[in-house]
Amino acid sequence: MKKCVVFTGSGVSAESGIATFRGDSGTWAKHRIEDVCTPEALVKNYTGVIDFYNMRRREVAKAMPNDAHKAIARLEEGFDVTVVTQNIDDLHERALSSDIIHLHGEITKLCSSRDKSLTVNIGFRDQGYDERHPKDNSLLRPFIVFFGEAVPLMTKAVEVASQADIMIVVGTSLQVYPAASLLGYVRRDVPIYLVDPVAPRVDGVIHIADTAAKGVPPLVDRLLVEQRG
Repeated sequence: MKKCVVFTGSGVSAESGIATFRGDSGTWAKHRIEDVCTPEALVKNYTGVIDFYNMRRREVAKAMPNDAHKAIARLEEGFDVTVVTQNIDDLHERALSSDIIHLHGEITKLCSSRDKSLTVNIGFRDQGYDERHPKDNSLLRPFIVFFGEAVPLMTKAVEVASQADIMIVVGTSLQVYPAASLLGYVRRDVPIYLVDPVAPRVDGVIHIADTAAKGVPPLVDRLLVEQRG
């Protein structure tokens, strides 16, 4: 079975009502990265960081998978699929994709502030300011890769990308590194489809100039028909 790797960014969830990082409105437009999404902010503005991710968790709780999420899950009818996502929401899971790598963390989890490998599931409830991890008694923090922190799952994502027979990129500006470098590990003979309204800044991709929810389903339909012969 051919390996299909789907690399998604915030644009895949935008049509589900989740604000994009570089959008002109919504959650991110009202906050500075330095105040809510850096290791320094966690130290200097702990309650503000917790408040921000509680707000984001509520936003995700209200969202539902859109046609792009559902179509990506449907790829598993004909391909061995791994989704590599920059998103911290759980919409790929709720659309029933079965193999997902969250490069930047998961909004439905918290982790120890001393050891990020120690996680707890929080679901969609708010985090309290004084919650501690039961194993090391450290204050819990959002299970998010902040700006300036290493991306622990990047090595796994690179390995998966190098195995791809088909690569689909959806809803990402390809400007957030190291995640954006993932395309460089795809074999030269592998077709790379990019679904995004904005023309790509990289060469050698097959550009589908549409939103995720409109552009991904017909692409998936075509790939499944071709795969079935």
